[in-house]
Amino acid sequence: MIEINNLYKSFDKQQVLTNVNLHIKKNEMVAIQGPSGAGKTTLLKSIGLLDTINGGNILFNGKDITKYNHTEACKFRNQKIGFVFQFHNLLPEFNAIENICIPALINKTKSIIAEGKAKEIMRNLDIIDKKYSKPSELSGGEQQRVAIARALINSPEIILADEPTGNLDSKQSMKMFELFNKISKDLKTTFIIITHNNKLANMCNRIIKIHDGKILKS
Repeated sequence: MIEINNLYKSFDKQQVLTNVNLHIKKNEMVAIQGPSGAGKTTLLKSIGLLDTINGGNILFNGKDITKYNHTEACKFRNQKIGFVFQFHNLLPEFNAIENICIPALINKTKSIIAEGKAKEIMRNLDIIDKKYSKPSELSGGEQQRVAIARALINSPEIILADEPTGNLDSKQSMKMFELFNKISKDLKTTFIIITHNNKLANMCNRIIKIHDGKILKS
């Protein structure tokens, strides 16, 4: 599904990613691990077209997505990728179901259809009773489930998750990974997950080690 060839990325002349080569299969759950500053988040953002690259290419189902213009990149992010971050980035002025529906509405899905799908996802994530709650009224685990529901609303082929359990306790973290496994199996979704938790990383199909912007193990 994803083929990365000779990827280079620098910030202010400082090399962050160096000659990264990587293949990720459809429906694979992959963990990315490495010390702080190793380039993990930059790699994830490059795959999600949130960062531009300085060299190499990234193929998605055989198509070089690094050549997309701004409009094509925005459409790709909205339709093909779901993002889950350590900090949930929920909009405080909107309730849970409104937050979840935003990517679908951006994709020009009719509101009644978007809300119906959001409710279905919320039932599967056991947060349907929180649909009208504002983010400030939700626990950390509930906010993260809303963020996951938002990531799933457009039925993306890939979920990119950057330390998704960073603000959760060990019990909630395990539940989160069990949920990722269920989504992967039920919806055939590919997951690329940055995590420092070795126990959770070992639940993935494969661990990619990165250090000083270079892949050590994949």
